[in-house]
Amino acid sequence: MTSPLPSAAPEEVGLSARQLGRVTEALGRAIDARRAPGITVLIARRGKIAYFEALGVRDPAVGDKLKKDAIFRIYSMSKPIVSVAAMMLFEEGRFLLSEPLAKYIPEFANPKVGIERDGRLELVPAARDINIQDIFCHTSGLTYGFRGNSLVQKLYQDATPSLRGRNTAEAVATFAKLPLAYQPGTRWEYSHSTDVLGRLVEIWSGMQLGEFLQQRIFKPLNMIDTGFYVPESQHSRLAEPFAKDPDTGAPVELTDARRKPAFESGGGGLASTALDYARFSQMLLNGGTLDGARLLSRKTIEYMTADHLNGLPGTFDLLVPGYGFGLGFTVRLHTGIAQTPGSIGQYSWGGLAGTTFWVDPAEQFYAVMMIQAPHARVYLRAMMRDMVYAAIED
Repeated sequence: MTSPLPSAAPEEVGLSARQLGRVTEALGRAIDARRAPGITVLIARRGKIAYFEALGVRDPAVGDKLKKDAIFRIYSMSKPIVSVAAMMLFEEGRFLLSEPLAKYIPEFANPKVGIERDGRLELVPAARDINIQDIFCHTSGLTYGFRGNSLVQKLYQDATPSLRGRNTAEAVATFAKLPLAYQPGTRWEYSHSTDVLGRLVEIWSGMQLGEFLQQRIFKPLNMIDTGFYVPESQHSRLAEPFAKDPDTGAPVELTDARRKPAFESGGGGLASTALDYARFSQMLLNGGTLDGARLLSRKTIEYMTADHLNGLPGTFDLLVPGYGFGLGFTVRLHTGIAQTPGSIGQYSWGGLAGTTFWVDPAEQFYAVMMIQAPHARVYLRAMMRDMVYAAIED
């Protein structure tokens, strides 16, 4: 298991043991109700872990107990890690956020935007280039095929099967051939942008994305169980979902994390553990450093976790009211408005299978939840925010 972070009794860091006990009870009820096979939650404050529980089973087909070192597919929780990787290269002077994406990936030159008119797709020139900041912020005009059924998104759906067996450069070149869903810089649209950012990390560093992450982030932070696949020796630790969605009966199909992928998806390809992601979160909360390893400066992290949208419209199921978006994270702008508690400046993200994390600098606090239950992610994330913030006593 990853080297532990310091731990403390809840009261030592201003948390209520009674309320954290209620968290355990609520997680148990969710498991009993088949909202998830197993759930791991880690909560830390003032640099110390005050709560770390693994409940339920690792694999419902086997029925073995979920342990704290279980490995989860974290999907889009890969995005903050890859954004940090890119900003490490930013600090080395490898690029400017204002530069056009096509400077580094020429296939993105002269992008076209898809406009629907009378049920047909018309392509018009983009009003401006996609820049690097757009790629971090999901304002590039790229999209995801699974996010809807517009004519542009249907083109993404058609292109997705062709990504199998392609490397990162080839996959990103496929995205470059597709029309944009929106004009660059006009809308927050969740997208393959961070996959493109992963390719940029390769171009700027001269290394494959997985190699860069391993050498520059995972090894310095001692994140020994994080990567683009789970080695055979650790397959018995990989958490699995229910075979069928408990609500709809539809098959649950997650990424095959047991095989090394050709396409190292910066937007959604990593697997990790609660403790590994806690070390990453603690590094962020510390202002870019952990156990003597400095990845970024404090000012760079402040810049990444500030709002970069300035009121741009977005899709409200993901960019919920009360939040903006920075360079790889959603950022809380108001104490109220959102439907869960939090502090101004809190930043976070989650993954398709239900994993989530958030960091609250104002409270010197972070939490990580790991599940493999796509159907339950919205409810369980909100419940966790509600209950965990209720544990803060001073």
